[in-house]
Amino acid sequence: MPSLPVPSASREVDLDEAIEFIEQFYSENPDAGGRASRVARVRSSVLTTGSYQHTMAELAWGARVAWRNSARCIGRLYWNSLQIRDLRTIRDADNVAQHCRAHLQFAQNEGKIRPVVSIFAPETPGRRAPQIWNEQLIRYAAYRRSDGSVLGDPRYLAFTDNVRGMGWRPPAQPTAFDVLPLVIETPEEGPRLYGLAASDVLEVPLSHPEFRWFQELGLRWHAVPAISNMRLRMGSISYPAAPFNGWYMGTEIGARNFVDVDRYNMAGVVAERMGLDMSSEQTLWRDRAVIEVNRAVLHSFNAAGVTITDHHTESQRFLTHVAKEERAGRGCPADWSWIVPPISGALTPVFHRYYDEPAAGPQFVTDPEATALALYGRPSRHDAVYRPDSAYHPEHAYGPEPDPFAAVSRPV
Repeated sequence: MPSLPVPSASREVDLDEAIEFIEQFYSENPDAGGRASRVARVRSSVLTTGSYQHTMAELAWGARVAWRNSARCIGRLYWNSLQIRDLRTIRDADNVAQHCRAHLQFAQNEGKIRPVVSIFAPETPGRRAPQIWNEQLIRYAAYRRSDGSVLGDPRYLAFTDNVRGMGWRPPAQPTAFDVLPLVIETPEEGPRLYGLAASDVLEVPLSHPEFRWFQELGLRWHAVPAISNMRLRMGSISYPAAPFNGWYMGTEIGARNFVDVDRYNMAGVVAERMGLDMSSEQTLWRDRAVIEVNRAVLHSFNAAGVTITDHHTESQRFLTHVAKEERAGRGCPADWSWIVPPISGALTPVFHRYYDEPAAGPQFVTDPEATALALYGRPSRHDAVYRPDSAYHPEHAYGPEPDPFAAVSRPV
């Protein structure tokens, strides 16, 4: 496990970066009005307090542009449809957890997945903000068996061990798909654990359009990919807790989560059930098995009425997005190694071109500490508060039902 620094208090806002953000907002929103007076107010606030507050319009536009600027995301055509939950007054762990649950309920929308971001309190000079340890709001636990094998998602084996040490109790009969608790850390309370209710986690059991035995594998996956360990940064203000989601592209589940050798590693299992010749790599048994896993994912999500897209369709949509950005006089930053799908890459149009470098402006960003927290958790440290009542107890973990429509700003 890498050593983790104790987070320091946040720094003052960079005035030039703040003004650049305001100018960019008005250049893309010329009807907003009051440009000069807004620049003057921001300048005065930064010079006197070290920070400033975004207006609701700036917050919504900045979050949507951060998605537009996400160089690793292929699904940005609908960036302006991102729905904003303004939760900047929320700083305590209990309410952050409740609103994360509300986020999931609002986003899942009975299977018609909504793109949503929930923006909690920002860092301010001398004061840290809430932080969510989890890589995504929904991730599956992992357990080391006595024979050395792993039940569940091996990516989160160390994280599972960490939250168990903090008091989380797995089900009496662990499975490969036990949802991990949320870990919310605030400077006042330290890290606290919160379970998710069944109503918070929309899942799709997997079956195959041809292989009846596929259902016997007992595979399933959650419907909402809500990334939760990236901070939203705009105009030099940082929002460490800003979970956001779109919807899945099938290959994320079928070509990565289920078949990566350090994840569920199902290619060999599926190939064996298919009766493929696995004696040589030249039989391409892996490729054939992975294609069938992806067929199962797309078939199952569609049968369940849950939004999903395939890599061919989404590649075409991405080039539509690139063309729209070019017509608007903007570049489209893209990381080729992430944009090109993990299967059939050369069969998609995104493979055969170069892309712009990452853009300046609002971004969803991560850092070494957040990355390590999402995989390993944090060992005890002198300023962390591990209260006995912060442990996950199924009988009273959930609290009152959250309002999934609270604080939503719809796209304009």
